[in-house]
Amino acid sequence: MHKTATTLADGRELFYYDRTAGTARDAVDERPLEPTASLSEMRLDPVLGEWVTVAAHRQQRTYHPPAGECPLCPSRDGRHSEIPAADYQVAVFENRFPSLALDSAAHVEAHDGDPLHTLRPGTGRCEVVCFAPDHDASFADLDEAAARLVLDAWTDRTAELTALPDIRQVYCFENRGAEIGVTLAHPHGQIYAFPFVPSRTARMIRRAEAHRARTGRNLFEDLLAAERATPERLVLRGEHWTAFVPFAARWPYEVHLYPHRRVRDLTALDEAERAEFPGLYLDLLRRFDRLFPAPAGSAPNRTPYISAWHQAPKDDGDELALHLELFTIRRAPGKLKYLAGVESGLDAFVTDVSPETAAERLQGATPH
Repeated sequence: MHKTATTLADGRELFYYDRTAGTARDAVDERPLEPTASLSEMRLDPVLGEWVTVAAHRQQRTYHPPAGECPLCPSRDGRHSEIPAADYQVAVFENRFPSLALDSAAHVEAHDGDPLHTLRPGTGRCEVVCFAPDHDASFADLDEAAARLVLDAWTDRTAELTALPDIRQVYCFENRGAEIGVTLAHPHGQIYAFPFVPSRTARMIRRAEAHRARTGRNLFEDLLAAERATPERLVLRGEHWTAFVPFAARWPYEVHLYPHRRVRDLTALDEAERAEFPGLYLDLLRRFDRLFPAPAGSAPNRTPYISAWHQAPKDDGDELALHLELFTIRRAPGKLKYLAGVESGLDAFVTDVSPETAAERLQGATPH
């Protein structure tokens, strides 16, 4: 993997990732952009003890532009985008409309004196990861070499962002599909570098610590061993990775992908694990796309999904295990799983599809 660093017209960082060295990445961003100031705030919910980010400036972000005006396509034919180069393999840049930004402390004053109204600057970083230059592609369309390059980019960004002094956790994820809420159709994902440990991660850590205290063992190692011994929920099994539908899946079709060797984050994967991941992950994504076949004569189906890496926080979570969680909000052809009142209001999920049925369908979603 070869990395080239540059800056955009307003000073934001941009990184090109190529499979080999030698490709010139010296195109200049010619847009007349002014530096932006982030006014992101973090407000502490005194009832739940959870941080809520307020980023009102994001109301102005780009929203469903025409394909010819996509800001994630390469800059070509006189049209300038967020990617100055006329072509690229993988590109990562600072989000122009970030939820969190390192310069927030320069514009937002902290208020810690009142426990009911605690406010701090939204000091973090948000990056956009462009998986491919083809606007009409999808991650599932990549070959294994291209998917491996994305994995290498995720790993490099995890290492660099984790090293920043104010960052606690790095979260790499992809949202795909308008049904999910994606506002740019180009194949891309995002990386959030949080200055706090998000509540879901904190709950995982507490459960893992309690399991250790009760059994003397690691929760995630025990969970993986139990699921590998339960064939009805297994979807894919490799030499170094296993994908399964969790016993208590929240979403209609949800799969977790674990390396067999427990590690804290992407940087700790070894070469054998990195080499096997692309093939298994692409197989998994393509199975999701085959869950709901498109009508004859129409474009191939692309199932909306969220795919995310769960990594241990920098200074906590020794019991946490790196894993990827993938799920779709589609529950049947033409039907979406909307969060009901008990789910949105109480986080008390009610699933429409049994995990065993979901696994059976994914096991059978192979090419004809």
